[in-house]
Amino acid sequence: MTSSEPESPDESAGTAPENASEHGIDPESDHPDVAGLGYERARDELAEVVKRLEAGGLSLEDSLALWERGEALAKVCERHLAGARQRVDQALAAVEQHEEQAETGQ
Repeated sequence: MTSSEPESPDESAGTAPENASEHGIDPESDHPDVAGLGYERARDELAEVVKRLEAGGLSLEDSLALWERGEALAKVCERHLAGARQRVDQALAAVEQHEEQAETGQ
């Protein structure tokens, strides 16, 4: 083995980024078809992607393509959840404001 070759298969594979956007990658730009998906559909497809990756048996190229699609689907899910979280926060703030007004008699 030469010094330029990896010592183990793990070294050559490297590690996948936990969040592709941290590395200047926008997963949705490579998968524009996922951008318009609703939360449930994106979540269900993401679960299927995870199952396929965990099952193994895919080529490296297919695994990477599936991983990238999973990243795009996860981003869509995160965006939907952030929007829902914002709506809940707004509703809670409105309830709190209403309760404060009721206590002060305004």
